[in-house]
Amino acid sequence: MEGTSEAQEAPVKVDEDSVNAVLNRLRRAQGQLAGVIAMIEAGRDCKDVVTQLAAVSRALDRAGFKIVASGMRQCMANADESQAPMTEEELEKLFLALA
Repeated sequence: MEGTSEAQEAPVKVDEDSVNAVLNRLRRAQGQLAGVIAMIEAGRDCKDVVTQLAAVSRALDRAGFKIVASGMRQCMANADESQAPMTEEELEKLFLALA
């Protein structure tokens, strides 16, 4: 099983407002991706397809960054509570996953 030798990772919790923002971004990206697929099927110009694909990629990146930022905020807010804060290594791993 993958990751069995690693320490248990702390869950990243995202507040409801951030969840809604992320879902909106992901739905927009889903619509853009459907548009890219339709463009390819219709034989549209490569430049147009790549431009739209870049927009999808940016939308996905923004959703990921929103999740990480919200997780960091939650981590800071919960630092005094029973939940252990995320380590610098865990935060770095989340950012690098988006790179």
